[in-house]
Amino acid sequence: MTLILTRSELTGLVTPRQVAEAVETAFTDLAQGRAAQPHAEPARLPGADPQFVPMVGLLGGEVAVSKLLSDIPGNRGRGLPTQQSVVVLADAETGAPLAILDGAVPTRLRTAAATRVATRHLARPDWDTLGVVGAGPLAAAHVVALADERDLERVLVWSRSAATVETLRRTVAEACPGLEVVAAASAREVVAAADVVCTVTPSREPLVEGAWLRPGQHLNAVGSPPRNDHREVDAAVLGAARDSGLLVVDSTPAALHESGDVAHAVAEGVITAEDCALELARVVGGQHPGRTSDRQVSVFNSVGIGLEDAAVGRLLLDAARERGLGTEITLSS
Repeated sequence: MTLILTRSELTGLVTPRQVAEAVETAFTDLAQGRAAQPHAEPARLPGADPQFVPMVGLLGGEVAVSKLLSDIPGNRGRGLPTQQSVVVLADAETGAPLAILDGAVPTRLRTAAATRVATRHLARPDWDTLGVVGAGPLAAAHVVALADERDLERVLVWSRSAATVETLRRTVAEACPGLEVVAAASAREVVAAADVVCTVTPSREPLVEGAWLRPGQHLNAVGSPPRNDHREVDAAVLGAARDSGLLVVDSTPAALHESGDVAHAVAEGVITAEDCALELARVVGGQHPGRTSDRQVSVFNSVGIGLEDAAVGRLLLDAARERGLGTEITLSS
Protein backbone atom coordinates (compact mmCIF):
# COMPACT_ATOMS: atom_id res chain seq x y z
CA MET A 1 0.00 0.00 0.00
CA THR A 2 1.10 3.54 -0.78
CA LEU A 3 0.18 6.43 1.52
CA ILE A 4 -0.94 9.68 -0.10
CA LEU A 5 -0.29 12.76 2.06
CA THR A 6 -1.65 16.21 1.26
CA ARG A 7 -0.18 19.57 2.25
CA SER A 8 -2.69 20.10 5.06
CA GLU A 9 -1.97 16.65 6.49
CA LEU A 10 1.78 17.33 6.48
CA THR A 11 1.54 20.77 8.10
CA GLY A 12 2.62 20.76 11.75
CA LEU A 13 3.29 17.04 11.73
CA VAL A 14 6.91 17.23 12.96
CA THR A 15 9.01 19.77 14.84
CA PRO A 16 11.93 21.79 13.42
CA ARG A 17 14.26 20.03 15.86
CA GLN A 18 13.19 16.60 14.63
CA VAL A 19 13.77 17.65 11.02
CA ALA A 20 17.19 19.12 11.80
CA GLU A 21 18.33 15.94 13.54
CA ALA A 22 17.10 13.81 10.62
CA VAL A 23 18.89 16.00 8.07
CA GLU A 24 22.10 16.09 10.11
CA THR A 25 22.05 12.30 10.39
CA ALA A 26 21.54 12.03 6.63
CA PHE A 27 24.61 14.21 5.97
CA THR A 28 26.65 12.07 8.37
CA ASP A 29 25.45 8.94 6.59
CA LEU A 30 26.44 10.45 3.25
CA ALA A 31 29.95 11.21 4.53
CA GLN A 32 30.32 7.68 5.85
CA GLY A 33 29.01 5.91 2.75
CA ARG A 34 25.64 4.87 4.15
CA ALA A 35 23.71 7.16 1.80
CA ALA A 36 23.95 8.22 -1.83
CA GLN A 37 23.36 11.56 -3.50
CA PRO A 38 23.50 11.42 -7.32
CA HIS A 39 23.03 14.58 -9.35
CA ALA A 40 20.41 14.78 -12.10
CA GLU A 41 20.28 17.58 -14.65
CA PRO A 42 17.16 19.78 -14.88
CA ALA A 43 14.96 19.28 -17.93
CA ARG A 44 14.24 22.40 -19.99
CA LEU A 45 13.55 23.05 -23.64
CA PRO A 46 15.69 25.72 -25.36
CA GLY A 47 14.15 29.15 -24.92
CA ALA A 48 11.28 27.80 -22.80
CA ASP A 49 10.27 29.13 -19.42
CA PRO A 50 9.34 25.91 -17.55
CA GLN A 51 12.11 23.93 -15.91
CA PHE A 52 11.74 20.56 -14.21
CA VAL A 53 14.32 19.56 -11.63
CA PRO A 54 14.63 15.89 -10.59
CA MET A 55 16.10 15.26 -7.13
CA VAL A 56 17.07 11.76 -6.06
CA GLY A 57 18.51 10.51 -2.77
CA LEU A 58 19.06 7.21 -1.01
CA LEU A 59 19.21 6.50 2.70
CA GLY A 60 20.71 3.02 2.79
CA GLY A 61 18.45 0.42 4.33
CA GLU A 62 15.62 2.91 4.68
CA VAL A 63 14.16 4.88 1.78
CA ALA A 64 14.90 6.12 -1.69
CA VAL A 65 13.35 9.41 -2.75
CA SER A 66 12.51 10.99 -6.05
CA LYS A 67 11.22 14.55 -6.08
CA LEU A 68 10.15 16.43 -9.19
CA LEU A 69 10.35 20.18 -8.74
CA SER A 70 8.76 22.43 -11.34
CA ASP A 71 10.22 25.94 -11.54
CA ILE A 72 8.06 28.13 -13.75
CA PRO A 73 8.50 31.91 -13.31
CA GLY A 74 5.65 32.55 -15.74
CA ASN A 75 3.22 31.16 -13.17
CA ARG A 76 3.30 34.53 -11.41
CA GLY A 77 1.17 35.93 -14.22
CA ARG A 78 -1.25 33.02 -13.84
CA GLY A 79 -1.67 33.52 -10.11
CA LEU A 80 0.04 30.17 -9.47
CA PRO A 81 3.11 29.24 -7.41
CA THR A 82 6.34 29.53 -9.35
CA GLN A 83 7.55 26.30 -7.72
CA GLN A 84 5.57 23.13 -7.12
CA SER A 85 6.80 19.65 -6.30
CA VAL A 86 5.81 16.09 -5.50
CA VAL A 87 7.86 13.65 -3.42
CA VAL A 88 7.82 9.87 -3.94
CA LEU A 89 9.28 7.58 -1.28
CA ALA A 90 10.21 3.96 -1.97
CA ASP A 91 11.46 1.19 0.28
CA ALA A 92 15.25 1.04 -0.11
CA GLU A 93 15.29 -2.77 0.13
CA THR A 94 12.29 -3.84 -1.95
CA GLY A 95 11.63 -0.77 -4.11
CA ALA A 96 7.97 -0.81 -3.09
CA PRO A 97 6.35 2.65 -3.29
CA LEU A 98 5.73 3.81 0.28
CA ALA A 99 4.27 7.28 -0.07
CA ILE A 100 3.48 10.21 -2.32
CA LEU A 101 3.71 13.64 -0.65
CA ASP A 102 2.89 17.15 -1.73
CA GLY A 103 6.31 18.77 -1.83
CA ALA A 104 5.69 22.22 -0.34
CA VAL A 105 5.94 21.36 3.36
CA PRO A 106 8.84 18.87 3.08
CA THR A 107 10.83 21.27 0.90
CA ARG A 108 10.38 24.20 3.28
CA LEU A 109 11.20 22.07 6.32
CA ARG A 110 14.31 20.42 4.90
CA THR A 111 15.68 23.66 3.43
CA ALA A 112 15.48 25.41 6.80
CA ALA A 113 16.87 22.31 8.52
CA ALA A 114 19.89 22.18 6.20
CA THR A 115 20.55 25.85 6.98
CA ARG A 116 20.24 25.10 10.69
CA VAL A 117 22.71 22.22 10.41
CA ALA A 118 25.14 24.32 8.37
CA THR A 119 24.90 27.15 10.90
CA ARG A 120 25.45 24.69 13.76
CA HIS A 121 28.72 23.52 12.18
CA LEU A 122 30.01 26.70 10.52
CA ALA A 123 28.96 29.74 12.57
CA ARG A 124 30.91 30.99 15.56
CA PRO A 125 29.88 29.06 18.69
CA ASP A 126 28.92 32.31 20.43
CA TRP A 127 26.70 33.76 17.68
CA ASP A 128 23.57 35.43 19.02
CA THR A 129 22.14 37.77 16.37
CA LEU A 130 20.19 36.65 13.32
CA GLY A 131 19.45 38.65 10.18
CA VAL A 132 17.21 37.59 7.31
CA VAL A 133 16.98 39.06 3.83
CA GLY A 134 13.51 38.17 2.55
CA ALA A 135 10.28 37.63 4.46
CA GLY A 136 8.25 34.95 2.68
CA PRO A 137 7.28 31.47 3.93
CA LEU A 138 10.84 30.18 3.54
CA ALA A 139 12.10 33.07 5.68
CA ALA A 140 9.56 32.18 8.37
CA ALA A 141 10.71 28.55 8.35
CA HIS A 142 14.31 29.71 8.79
CA VAL A 143 13.51 32.03 11.67
CA VAL A 144 11.57 29.32 13.48
CA ALA A 145 14.29 26.71 12.91
CA LEU A 146 17.17 28.94 14.02
CA ALA A 147 15.24 30.32 16.99
CA ASP A 148 14.78 26.72 18.09
CA GLU A 149 18.54 26.21 17.70
CA ARG A 150 19.58 29.31 19.63
CA ASP A 151 17.82 31.37 22.32
CA LEU A 152 17.17 34.55 20.34
CA GLU A 153 15.46 37.70 21.54
CA ARG A 154 15.04 39.36 18.15
CA VAL A 155 15.62 38.88 14.46
CA LEU A 156 16.32 41.67 11.98
CA VAL A 157 14.47 41.29 8.65
CA TRP A 158 14.51 43.22 5.40
CA SER A 159 12.10 42.79 2.52
CA ARG A 160 10.98 44.98 -0.35
CA SER A 161 7.43 44.41 0.90
CA ALA A 162 6.30 45.72 4.29
CA ALA A 163 3.28 43.43 4.04
CA THR A 164 5.43 40.29 3.91
CA VAL A 165 7.39 41.47 6.96
CA GLU A 166 4.14 41.90 8.85
CA THR A 167 2.99 38.42 7.82
CA LEU A 168 6.34 37.04 8.95
CA ARG A 169 5.94 38.85 12.27
CA ARG A 170 2.56 37.20 12.88
CA THR A 171 3.86 33.74 11.94
CA VAL A 172 6.87 34.07 14.23
CA ALA A 173 4.76 35.42 17.10
CA GLU A 174 2.61 32.28 16.95
CA ALA A 175 5.50 29.82 16.63
CA CYS A 176 8.08 31.60 18.83
CA PRO A 177 6.36 33.72 21.51
CA GLY A 178 8.60 36.48 22.73
CA LEU A 179 10.85 36.59 19.65
CA GLU A 180 10.76 40.12 18.23
CA VAL A 181 10.84 40.65 14.47
CA VAL A 182 12.43 44.03 13.67
CA ALA A 183 12.09 45.50 10.18
CA ALA A 184 15.39 46.77 8.76
CA ALA A 185 15.69 49.65 6.32
CA SER A 186 17.99 47.75 3.95
CA ALA A 187 19.77 44.48 3.36
CA ARG A 188 23.00 46.23 4.31
CA GLU A 189 21.54 47.09 7.73
CA VAL A 190 20.72 43.41 8.25
CA VAL A 191 24.28 42.35 7.43
CA ALA A 192 25.77 45.07 9.62
CA ALA A 193 23.87 43.89 12.69
CA ALA A 194 23.87 40.09 12.41
CA ASP A 195 26.33 37.33 13.28
CA VAL A 196 24.37 34.91 11.08
CA VAL A 197 22.64 36.08 7.88
CA CYS A 198 20.17 34.10 5.75
CA THR A 199 19.19 35.21 2.25
CA VAL A 200 15.87 33.62 1.29
CA THR A 201 14.69 35.42 -1.85
CA PRO A 202 14.25 34.54 -5.53
CA SER A 203 16.29 37.60 -6.55
CA ARG A 204 17.91 37.91 -9.96
CA GLU A 205 20.42 40.52 -8.75
CA PRO A 206 22.71 40.45 -5.71
CA LEU A 207 21.16 41.77 -2.52
CA VAL A 208 24.23 41.24 -0.32
CA GLU A 209 27.75 42.44 -1.11
CA GLY A 210 30.98 40.94 0.08
CA ALA A 211 32.25 44.38 1.04
CA TRP A 212 29.66 44.46 3.82
CA LEU A 213 30.85 41.29 5.56
CA ARG A 214 32.71 41.35 8.86
CA PRO A 215 35.28 38.85 10.14
CA GLY A 216 33.55 35.94 11.82
CA GLN A 217 30.19 36.21 10.06
CA HIS A 218 28.32 33.25 8.67
CA LEU A 219 25.97 33.59 5.69
CA ASN A 220 23.46 31.08 4.32
CA ALA A 221 22.56 31.79 0.67
CA VAL A 222 19.40 29.76 0.29
CA GLY A 223 16.60 31.33 -1.71
CA SER A 224 17.63 31.38 -5.36
CA PRO A 225 15.78 28.99 -7.66
CA PRO A 226 17.91 26.42 -9.53
CA ARG A 227 18.70 28.82 -12.38
CA ASN A 228 22.04 30.38 -13.28
CA ASP A 229 20.46 33.77 -13.98
CA HIS A 230 19.37 34.27 -10.34
CA ARG A 231 21.67 35.32 -7.51
CA GLU A 232 21.28 36.70 -4.00
CA VAL A 233 24.91 37.53 -3.20
CA ASP A 234 27.70 39.04 -5.26
CA ALA A 235 30.89 37.24 -6.21
CA ALA A 236 32.85 38.91 -3.42
CA VAL A 237 30.72 37.10 -0.81
CA LEU A 238 31.83 33.72 -2.13
CA GLY A 239 35.35 35.01 -2.56
CA ALA A 240 35.52 36.03 1.09
CA ALA A 241 34.42 32.56 2.20
CA ARG A 242 36.88 30.90 -0.19
CA ASP A 243 39.70 33.01 1.25
CA SER A 244 38.71 31.84 4.74
CA GLY A 245 38.52 28.22 3.62
CA LEU A 246 34.82 27.97 4.43
CA LEU A 247 32.92 28.14 1.16
CA VAL A 248 30.57 25.19 1.69
CA VAL A 249 27.92 23.74 -0.64
CA ASP A 250 25.33 21.02 -0.18
CA SER A 251 26.37 19.32 -3.43
CA THR A 252 29.26 20.31 -5.67
CA PRO A 253 27.61 19.16 -8.95
CA ALA A 254 24.34 20.89 -8.01
CA ALA A 255 26.14 24.10 -7.05
CA LEU A 256 28.11 24.18 -10.30
CA HIS A 257 25.09 23.46 -12.49
CA GLU A 258 22.21 25.17 -10.67
CA SER A 259 23.50 27.96 -8.42
CA GLY A 260 23.49 31.41 -9.99
CA ASP A 261 25.58 32.70 -7.09
CA VAL A 262 28.31 30.22 -8.00
CA ALA A 263 27.94 30.57 -11.77
CA HIS A 264 28.39 34.35 -11.69
CA ALA A 265 31.31 34.20 -9.26
CA VAL A 266 33.08 31.67 -11.49
CA ALA A 267 32.31 33.66 -14.66
CA GLU A 268 33.69 36.81 -13.05
CA GLY A 269 36.90 35.00 -12.13
CA VAL A 270 36.50 35.53 -8.39
CA ILE A 271 36.34 31.81 -7.61
CA THR A 272 36.91 28.62 -9.59
CA ALA A 273 34.87 25.45 -9.86
CA GLU A 274 37.49 23.76 -7.68
CA ASP A 275 36.71 26.23 -4.90
CA CYS A 276 33.27 24.61 -4.58
CA ALA A 277 34.60 21.20 -3.59
CA LEU A 278 33.77 21.41 0.13
CA GLU A 279 30.40 19.78 0.71
CA LEU A 280 28.50 20.11 3.98
CA ALA A 281 28.51 16.33 4.50
CA ARG A 282 32.30 16.40 4.94
CA VAL A 283 32.01 18.98 7.70
CA VAL A 284 29.09 17.29 9.45
CA GLY A 285 30.76 13.88 9.11
CA GLY A 286 34.01 15.11 10.68
CA GLN A 287 36.14 14.81 7.54
CA HIS A 288 36.76 18.57 7.49
CA PRO A 289 37.29 20.65 10.65
CA GLY A 290 34.91 23.41 9.66
CA ARG A 291 35.51 26.69 11.47
CA THR A 292 38.89 26.92 13.20
CA SER A 293 38.95 30.67 13.87
CA ASP A 294 36.48 33.26 15.12
CA ARG A 295 37.57 35.55 12.27
CA GLN A 296 36.73 33.27 9.36
CA VAL A 297 33.89 34.27 7.04
CA SER A 298 31.79 31.21 6.23
CA VAL A 299 29.16 30.78 3.51
CA PHE A 300 26.76 27.91 2.95
CA ASN A 301 25.48 28.01 -0.63
CA SER A 302 22.37 25.84 -0.66
CA VAL A 303 20.68 24.51 -3.79
CA GLY A 304 18.79 21.67 -2.11
CA ILE A 305 19.39 17.95 -2.59
CA GLY A 306 17.31 14.79 -2.67
CA LEU A 307 18.98 13.33 0.40
CA GLU A 308 17.38 16.07 2.49
CA ASP A 309 14.00 15.15 0.99
CA ALA A 310 14.60 11.49 1.86
CA ALA A 311 15.36 12.38 5.48
CA VAL A 312 12.32 14.59 6.02
CA GLY A 313 10.09 12.34 3.92
CA ARG A 314 10.92 9.34 6.12
CA LEU A 315 10.21 11.44 9.21
CA LEU A 316 6.88 12.70 7.89
CA LEU A 317 5.79 9.26 6.74
CA ASP A 318 6.44 7.74 10.16
CA ALA A 319 4.61 10.58 11.92
CA ALA A 320 1.63 10.31 9.58
CA ARG A 321 1.34 6.59 10.14
CA GLU A 322 1.46 7.05 13.90
CA ARG A 323 -1.46 9.51 13.67
CA GLY A 324 -3.46 7.57 11.11
CA LEU A 325 -3.23 10.32 8.51
CA GLY A 326 -3.30 10.04 4.74
CA THR A 327 -5.05 7.89 2.19
CA GLU A 328 -3.82 4.36 1.45
CA ILE A 329 -3.98 3.20 -2.16
CA THR A 330 -2.70 0.22 -4.13
CA LEU A 331 -0.94 1.56 -7.20
CA SER A 332 -0.59 -1.89 -8.75
CA SER A 333 -4.31 -2.67 -8.69
